[in-house]
Amino acid sequence: MTSKNIAVIGECMIELSQKGDLLNRGFGGDTLNTSVYIARQVAEEALKVHYVTALGTDSFSSDMLAAWQQEGVKTDLVQRLDNKLPGLYVIETDASGERTFYYWRNDAAARYWLDSPDSEAICQQLADFDYLYLSGISLAILSEESRERLMSLLKTCRARGGKVIFDNNYRPRLWQSKEQTQQAYQAMLACTDIAFLTLDDEDMLWGAVPYQDVIARTHALGVSEVVVKRGADSCIVSSAEGELHEVPAVKLPKDKVIDTTAAGDSFSAGYLARRLTGANAVEAAQRGHLTASTVIQYRGAIIPLDAMSSWQ
Repeated sequence: MTSKNIAVIGECMIELSQKGDLLNRGFGGDTLNTSVYIARQVAEEALKVHYVTALGTDSFSSDMLAAWQQEGVKTDLVQRLDNKLPGLYVIETDASGERTFYYWRNDAAARYWLDSPDSEAICQQLADFDYLYLSGISLAILSEESRERLMSLLKTCRARGGKVIFDNNYRPRLWQSKEQTQQAYQAMLACTDIAFLTLDDEDMLWGAVPYQDVIARTHALGVSEVVVKRGADSCIVSSAEGELHEVPAVKLPKDKVIDTTAAGDSFSAGYLARRLTGANAVEAAQRGHLTASTVIQYRGAIIPLDAMSSWQ
């Protein structure tokens, strides 16, 4: 078996998770969460997981790299930038497991990964990857010029036979306006093969419509495989050929839901861990639900590895 390569592009931040007087430090970010949970569920000989970002030269950044390497995530495409630091966020979690986020990230190193002297060489490598994965946050943190360079990279990769995967992850505070986001997402989806769409985010960005309309809108932009995530409800998977699958989520008692951080990120990871290694869409969605339902039973974005060992 020839190993394939997926590059996950985005930002990882220092995570402080607070409940009451307890404050725990970790590392997290939507795409980093996804890369770790993919790596935990695939054999390296089948799929190598690379993370693409920029960090500082500080000790926190060094700790991040060491943690990712321990997870089996490749870090050869991570840049270290002088005079820059990783972003920081704090999670407050209420009694029902819902969370509120506070961010310090306006000048984070990840914003500049396409502006460095090494970025051209990295893009040349990425253009030959089998899969490139990114999220709406990966787009939002970039300048307009960097976003254009990223789109050029995605198009080149697809032209060489690679596939592009996008998770909508819409965070309004990172964008100047809805109109700017809509334009960026339309351009992004026009060069996307697999799209993960959180329905709440779609409704917030475009206005609430039936999920069938969301799927039709996304296929019309050229996306061949659309996965609509609906939280604790069934997800919907639609192919360009018109096949539609509704896959039930794993139901948990309310007292089992500890922290919903990374629920969507881990669903996408579980789906891709199976889909990119030969499973059909239904099997992939089932693994996505299983991954997410496990993650939300623990605090923080990255749960202990042994929490996943019983079902792998």
